[in-house]
Amino acid sequence: MSNMKRSIKTKLINEGLRYIEKDPMENIAKWIKWAKKIITSKEHAKYLEIFKESIENPYSNWHQLTKRFFEELSMNTKNKFLANYIINSGIIGIPTKNKLQEKYDCNIPWAILIDPTSACNLKCIGCWAAEYGKTDFLSLETLDRVIQEGKELGIYMYIYSGGEPLMRKDDLIDLAKKHDDCAFLAFTNATLVDENFSKNLGQLGNFGLAISIEGTEQETDARRGIGVYKKAIKAMDLLKKEGVIFGFSTCYHKHNTCSVGSESYIDYMVEKGCMFGWYFTYIPIGKTASLDLLATPEQREYMFHQVRNFRKNKPIFLLDFWNDGDYVDGCIAGGKNYLHINARGDVEPCAFIHYSNININHTTLLEALHSPLFKQYREHQPFNENHLRPCPLLDNPEKLVHMVHQANARSTQPIDEESVEALTSKTESAAKKWAPVATKLWENIKANRNY
Repeated sequence: MSNMKRSIKTKLINEGLRYIEKDPMENIAKWIKWAKKIITSKEHAKYLEIFKESIENPYSNWHQLTKRFFEELSMNTKNKFLANYIINSGIIGIPTKNKLQEKYDCNIPWAILIDPTSACNLKCIGCWAAEYGKTDFLSLETLDRVIQEGKELGIYMYIYSGGEPLMRKDDLIDLAKKHDDCAFLAFTNATLVDENFSKNLGQLGNFGLAISIEGTEQETDARRGIGVYKKAIKAMDLLKKEGVIFGFSTCYHKHNTCSVGSESYIDYMVEKGCMFGWYFTYIPIGKTASLDLLATPEQREYMFHQVRNFRKNKPIFLLDFWNDGDYVDGCIAGGKNYLHINARGDVEPCAFIHYSNININHTTLLEALHSPLFKQYREHQPFNENHLRPCPLLDNPEKLVHMVHQANARSTQPIDEESVEALTSKTESAAKKWAPVATKLWENIKANRNY
């Protein structure tokens, strides 16, 4: 789409938002009806209609979440979320990347996860980043180039991890200013969030945070260090005050699943201002990784039910990285929906898959998408017809072994260069135990798609 057309659509969105602001819950349905007229995609129009029907019900969680969106976020954040995330990344970006996938015969992701630095100010139990060297980083020029090349492929969503990405928060602010047509999100421990940074984010509008938290103060500090929980909660208060969009990022494991899957936990996160929550399960990366933290099949099933129940009843958007495979046709890695670039520049199919053939410092993004390991992902996805067993590491470890060998990919872990056989040997038992549970859930989903 031309810059002129995008500019016109963005202006119309901004005008529409000002109209909605006068009476959000009354006018948004009218705005959606109007917006459908300028959307050419039947699929997008269908989703808008579903959303319209949901928010018209005052008792629905979507109605309550939409109300929170308009009441709690700054005007800049609301403008940028609609223009960059909904319009550029979704309505414009997805059709663009789909066309280019056919042209270039490779996966093109919706989002890029990238580590600006391997440095971190914490040393969390079970975190591979805590064991990495602290000196790796991507230059500002490389980060800027990746974003620019990504936009040319229809990618407008950029997510930072690490390390602790806010160790370079000044650079990240500069990138968000320069690429003000993109949406940015940083996974962060939030200990470096202060009043000035929060104000900057509120003024920018296109940069949100996913704050790492492990449940209660005791559970969080046990894994992350004394005092980290209080700093994370304080950061939420600062961000909420400035109208910044943010959410929580929680790793559920053997010792905290009941807590982080509880209704009281979600209610407190909503109270603190979280608009979304992202659940991950623990993965034992690295030769010295603890196997004691692996969630049991019963705990994974518990989270499956809890998250889906909360989606119906709580005013917050929740995602479960492993248990939501049925919504995205299995694994989303390998450039299908996202990829990962670590702080040394290694282009990996996933943040949890530390193998690669190519480095972004010596190649273009498009060339990286044609690398052997990414081709293997494209050839073999989905890795299981049961999309509740989506992962080639946690659920189908034999598939990962095969792809890494076929691609002749090397380990990107500087600490131990863990072989793919050593890595998958730690998940084989979990995969076998999860399989019958996943089969039962999958059959239920197929029998009742509204489950």
